[in-house]
Amino acid sequence: MKNVFDKAVANELVDRLSNLNSTTQVLWGKMNVGQVMAHCCVTYEYVYETSHKKPGGLKKFLLTSFVKKGVVGDKPYSKNLRTAPDFLMREDKDFEAERKRLIDYINKTQELGEEYFDGKESHSFGTLNKKEWNAMFYKHLDHHLGQLGV
Repeated sequence: MKNVFDKAVANELVDRLSNLNSTTQVLWGKMNVGQVMAHCCVTYEYVYETSHKKPGGLKKFLLTSFVKKGVVGDKPYSKNLRTAPDFLMREDKDFEAERKRLIDYINKTQELGEEYFDGKESHSFGTLNKKEWNAMFYKHLDHHLGQLGV
């Protein structure tokens, strides 16, 4: 798996995003391109914003016990997986604004580097190591960029 903390990989992701426009069609799923951009930002909002309520108690136990491995593991996502509520985008989103936000998040994450993330508490899965953070960031973005054909 490519490493989002590597400048060349971050640039590659930004280049792939630059190949999109507001009329890009999705190859599968229900979201349009603006919604996909906003959806991809949620992973970063969990890290950098406080707008999402953290799961507690039973929900956190279930996430760490049954969901974490699929999110931070090496196995790619399959198409049309069930989406967590915070990631559902039911309203149209401004494609350009969301793409810019996503690019800014990618660059900020790369600049902070893997050591910043190694041992950092995640929103939903407890403490993650740098490999797990990388898998969560890269795998999600790569999945959705593939959904958009780039």
